[in-house]
Amino acid sequence: MLIEEFNALPEREAADSLYKCLANRRWAAEVSSRRPYADAQSFVTTASNALNGLTDDEWVAAFKAHPRIGERGGDAPESSQREQGRAMQSAAVTLAALEAENRQYEEKFGHVFLIRAGGRSGEEILSELRRRMKNDPAMELAEARSELSKIAVDRLLDLVS
Repeated sequence: MLIEEFNALPEREAADSLYKCLANRRWAAEVSSRRPYADAQSFVTTASNALNGLTDDEWVAAFKAHPRIGERGGDAPESSQREQGRAMQSAAVTLAALEAENRQYEEKFGHVFLIRAGGRSGEEILSELRRRMKNDPAMELAEARSELSKIAVDRLLDLVS
């Protein structure tokens, strides 16, 4: 849809569309309430800036809306499937390693491994997962937040283009 169409949506429908970009109702309501947006760029800038207001607990809750790399589901399954498309074409051994090491990551950090998967191979994602396993919890939370922000921006751009 175009930004003009997004601006014209009923409040609840606009907030639901935003929630599919990032699973936080407060953020979605805030961004929706600032309509109308002059253009797609001002929309994305406002939505991105509003991410800075999320608490650590809200970020972790938003992480839960995402499936593991290689799995289907989450709060926006079509988006996740599309974003992980290249990675899912990886060799079976890579996919098995991703599955096992995703679980190790979750045991260490308490949330799903998040990465902007669009256009990345399974091998690239696995390499990044292994690098991030060396992070301490605070550093990893910051990296996961950064990756989810990138995913959200991609989804916001998809929403209004």
